[in-house]
Amino acid sequence: MSTRICIPDYEYKERIQRAAKLVQQKGLDALLVNSNEADYANARYFSGFWPLFERAGVVITAAGDAALLVGPESTVYASDFGKIDKIFTLMEYRESANPAYPELRPNTYRDVFKALGLTGDKLKIGVASLLDTTVVMMEGLKNNYPEAEIVGADDIMVSLRRIKSVNELACMREGYRIAELATEEVIRTIRPGVTESQMVGVAQRVIYEHGAEYEGLPMYIFSEKSTSHAISRSSHRVINAGDIVQLNLSAKVDGYSAAVGLPISLGKLTSERRDVIEFGLRAHEWTQAQLKAGVVASDVAKGFIKFFGDNGYADNYLYGPCHGTGMIEVEAPWMETSSEYLLEPNMTFQIDTFVMTPTFGIRWEKGVVITPGGCELMCQPVGTVHELEF
Repeated sequence: MSTRICIPDYEYKERIQRAAKLVQQKGLDALLVNSNEADYANARYFSGFWPLFERAGVVITAAGDAALLVGPESTVYASDFGKIDKIFTLMEYRESANPAYPELRPNTYRDVFKALGLTGDKLKIGVASLLDTTVVMMEGLKNNYPEAEIVGADDIMVSLRRIKSVNELACMREGYRIAELATEEVIRTIRPGVTESQMVGVAQRVIYEHGAEYEGLPMYIFSEKSTSHAISRSSHRVINAGDIVQLNLSAKVDGYSAAVGLPISLGKLTSERRDVIEFGLRAHEWTQAQLKAGVVASDVAKGFIKFFGDNGYADNYLYGPCHGTGMIEVEAPWMETSSEYLLEPNMTFQIDTFVMTPTFGIRWEKGVVITPGGCELMCQPVGTVHELEF
């Protein structure tokens, strides 16, 4: 018997039924969620299917029936990997090269809905993953159902995904375990003269050796000026003695992403750089101390900004203090000054503390689970200031 940590098949079926109840409550006939290779989460949440090149979608009716929608090249792939029996091939989900497939006789949205027992024309259809729903998908849906009422339904997916199950938490904890191993190996092997990309390769080797299916995010190792990038990619830049280097390494386990972030220095830190790193760590630890069930998310965000200002770092603030995490390393809900939701047990967040200066930046980052009395770390605490000597 396999001991691989994963989401069991029965949980996919339970998710579809929970979604169906929300579809009923919203007065919808069906929910359509769309995903792509980069942000696969909503379709994979129900189907276990991660598209490659092409797109994917899932339709769930108020009665609890479901279908997986894929592009022309993914039909067999989806039948092998997917957890939904009904699979339909639609041109709207083809790859961006836009092949015509002149010999193909594809399905249509009307074929899908009819197979799920929806035969009317004046349907009320909720569409989630609006940012991942292409114009081609939306036009195809409207052309098939010109009399339908199509409404946004992203709130259904946020509601379903915000509280994690025991199995989801197990996948995430395993991802953090692997990401920590990669971090340890990079710190052990990094030297002046290597490139950022070479060190990403070291991290990738470790995560695959220890059971990850993929990176949890495009792993990055930035040095010097690039560390001021909130979002960026590693390059062929040579890392030199004296550089500050930002690590954010990650692992994906059965669709669940986990990332650990910390700054290191190839040599002794200047007092200026140490001050910034240590302030970021204090802000990070302040955030962790605020997190527990029942807290209003906006109160944490407002207090975080005040913490920056009170300590003389108002100009160094970009965002914070936390974002949701799970199937995608950054997922809803964010924790912002406008976030009026309450923290609940088994919500998962990345405490993501980024401090930006004109010449460099640092980030402390780890994953936590909200509990009634505080939060549980899904990885070891970050906080060691590494000054590597060679």
